Parts: sequence; C-alpha cells; structure tokens
Amino acid sequence: MSVDAVGTSRRGRGSRRSMRQTRDVTMLPALKRGIPLTEPMSPEEILRIDDASMDILENVGVVFRDDIALEDWRRVGADVRGETVHLDRALVRELIATIPETFTYHARNPANNLPFGKDHSIFIPMTGAPFLRDLDDVRRNPTLDDLANFHKLSHMLPAMHSSAHHIVEPYDHPISQRHLRITYSSMKHSDKTFMGMTTSPKNAEDVLDMAAILFGEDFLETHPVVTGNCNGNSPLVWDETMLGALRAFSQRNQPVLCSPFVLGGANTPASVAPTVAQLNAEALSALAYTQVIRKGAPAIYGHYLSTVSMKSGAPMAGTPEISLMNMMIGQMARFYGVPWRTSNTLGGSKTFDAQAGYESATTLMAVMMSGANYIWHSAGWNEAGMHCSMAKFVVDAEQCAMAYRMAQGINWDDFSEGLAAVRDVGPGGHYLGHPHTLENFQRAYFMPELFDNNSIEQWQADGGVEINERALGTVRAMLVEYEEPKLDAGVNEALLDYIARREKEIPAADALNQDH
Repeated sequence: MSVDAVGTSRRGRGSRRSMRQTRDVTMLPALKRGIPLTEPMSPEEILRIDDASMDILENVGVVFRDDIALEDWRRVGADVRGETVHLDRALVRELIATIPETFTYHARNPANNLPFGKDHSIFIPMTGAPFLRDLDDVRRNPTLDDLANFHKLSHMLPAMHSSAHHIVEPYDHPISQRHLRITYSSMKHSDKTFMGMTTSPKNAEDVLDMAAILFGEDFLETHPVVTGNCNGNSPLVWDETMLGALRAFSQRNQPVLCSPFVLGGANTPASVAPTVAQLNAEALSALAYTQVIRKGAPAIYGHYLSTVSMKSGAPMAGTPEISLMNMMIGQMARFYGVPWRTSNTLGGSKTFDAQAGYESATTLMAVMMSGANYIWHSAGWNEAGMHCSMAKFVVDAEQCAMAYRMAQGINWDDFSEGLAAVRDVGPGGHYLGHPHTLENFQRAYFMPELFDNNSIEQWQADGGVEINERALGTVRAMLVEYEEPKLDAGVNEALLDYIARREKEIPAADALNQDH
C-alpha cells in the first residue's frame, strides 16, 4: 500500500487523492452521544431490580475472601459473619453516592485527554488473550514484540482511545515480572491513556508506581490516568487478589472497573432478569467498597457478560439475551449515577469468519444503543477471548469508528446548502459534480477502508482478496508507517531503572508476584 507524503505540492484531484491515501491516525475525541438510549425497563422495573439486588445484599450477602476487606467493612458498620458481608441498602446507597459520575482521563499527550461518563464514551482494545493470530494468520503464543505491535496499532487507530495493557500475554518473559514490561510497552508505544495490571496487589502497586514516574505522584493524586480491573467470582464472591488490587488503585485515586464475571445460566440463574439482579448486587458491593477505601475515588460499574450454551456449557456471544442484559445494566448504572463498562465485539469463532463478524456486530450495536461509557474488548477478540486476531483487530476498530459516527447523531450543519443543491439539480439530474457534493463527499458518508464495495469484476481484477487478507495487508502497512511518540528521555530512563530494580527483587518464578 503506497502512502503519499504529507505536504506535497499536488493540487486538485491529485491532491485530494494524496489526502485520502495518507493515513490519519489522529485519535477521535471521546464519543459524545447524540442518539437516544434503548431502555427496555420501565421505571417500576428498574426499582424491582434495585429492590431484588438490595435484598440479596442484605439477606444472602457477599463473600469477601480478604481479611483487610472484612475489617474495613466492620469499621463502617456492615454485618460481617465469617467471610460473608451483609450490606444494609442504606449503607450501600450512601457509599455509591460519593462515586464521581464524570471525570477526565489524562494521557501523557494532553491532546488525548478524554472526558468520561454520562454521555461520553471511549473504546478500549481487548486484553488477556493467551494466543494471537499473527500476520501469517497462524495461531500461536505471543511475545513481547507481538504485544508491542498491538500497542502500536492501538496508537494508530483513531477509534481506539487506549493502548490497554496485556492485549496478548507475552510468553517470552517470566509471569512474575511480566507486568512491568507490559506496562512499559503500553506507555512507550502510545501516548494515549492505558490500563494497569491487577493480576496481584503487588503488580497493581508496581503499575501505579510506574504511572507516578510517568506523570508525577502529585498529579496521580488528583488526575485519573490509568484504569484497573477487579473481576468478581460469580455468584457473589470477591477474592483476595482482586480486592488487594482494587485497594491499590482506589488508594491512589485511580479508576477501577468493578466487574462481576457472568456466565448466564452457569454462575447466575438461567433467566435474564434474575441474572441482572444478581450481577447488580455483585457490582454494587464492589463499588461500595471502593468508597470505603477512599471516598470520592473514581469507580466504574463493570461486568463481563456472556450466556452459556445448554448444549456444551461453552460461553456464547452475540445472543439476544446478552443484548437485553446490556440494555438493562445500562439503565441500572444510570439509576445509581455511576459510569458503566461493558464488553464489545465479542465472539466465539475460531477464525475471522462470518460467525465472528455477526457476533461482534450484534454485540457492538447493542452496546452502542445501551449507552456504555467504558467500552472494553473493542478490537481483536475472538475464540471467546482465547486469541487476539491481528486482522480482526483493525476491522473491529473500523467498525467502532462507524458506530462512533452513528452514535454522534444527525448533522444539520449543511442542511440549507443541501436543500439548495436539490433546487440546482432538479428532477432527473445527479449530484456527483455539484459543488456541495465536492465539498462534502469526504465527510458526508463514512467510507470504510477495509470493506470492498466494488463490482465483482473489479474485485476479481484486483485479485479477489477477502477481508482477512486485506486486513493483514493493512496491519503490515500500519506497522511500517508507525512513528513512536517519544517519551521524555529522563522519564524513560527512570522507568527502565524501576523495571531493572523490581526485576531483581521479584523472583523469576512461574507464578504471580504475590509477595515481592
């Protein structure tokens, strides 16, 4: 793929062609919603879910497998029986009321700062894949170089608002030390906001220390810069690893996703509304705990959501029930006045095939209509998260850009000029050469780069290349074109010194860093 240099002396049609061929990698601003929300529940039904969730918290309780958390709950007056915490609804409401409804994510490049919450949304790539499908479409274990390539792509894709963290697991580095190199890669190869590892409390603390080197400790105290994730063990359990990581982020005033891990029908009731009631109780218990740790700390209502095949027990994506639950959960998050995270472009297909496209598109559309704020797993997810596809990564990102355009709503800015063109052209004419068309054609309609809309004859003449191969060609071109957003030399040196010191302190054991 040839890319003409920016700033050539071409004019007219050639100049316009050059503009089209020069890749624009400028990040899109945070999406500001301009279309109505889809809200299937009535106000009475919202209250019904709320009451059911509060009843679960009061009478069933939630297990917190962590001595520090149990003592924290006792301190604020919760009813703690062994490891089970029974939460009075008045206490829960009092605590979650202090969660900020909106805040701004700060990136190392201030141009990439992001207003967040309410009607502002952001897209974040997938994370956590133990395999990838590479540039040769081969499924294999990833390396640090593979991870770096995904961070580079995230930096270059306009609809991706974050470089994420371990998009893929780098198997060429010890597990106990891996988080350090992952965090450095996300900081080095992109100047967007990023996610932080929460695979152990110590890992979370390391990530936050590195964020303090990048931004300054005082800046961290008052500005969200990195996002942690706390996964629950449904039904109704939070474990020591996740809670310790949650504490680390909340203590440093950094946002954390409070995310029950739902497999509908397996670890929740086999019914939509009761599943949402349980999930809601789980999310509220973790959200409330963030405020026990630090009142006013940013926190995000989260979840991973799938249904389970009653034939095989395998998790499914793109089902109608998942779409309905996303819409319902969005309503609940807005009812409590907290930002909301969901998962996007999910699928269970083993290759980038029609199933992958259908499942991802179904999920994407429901998420956009539901009004999610933190839209995670928005690029690359396949095989139920077992691999990240380089081809699907860029196509998903383009789909997110298309969804972004739709969710902005209707543009009325040139309405009068367009109507004037109707009068100019009149019956039986065409608009292809009209000044209004020439002025607006590049922005009037979204023009996908990766979809082929030519005739079959033209497609065949161009080699009959299908989308997987086209996408891989785009990835190759992007990685050649990538320009690194340089870190300050002093900051870079300090980060590398920190990594070197911590790698000496943490044994290169085949285990998570729990103790060092």
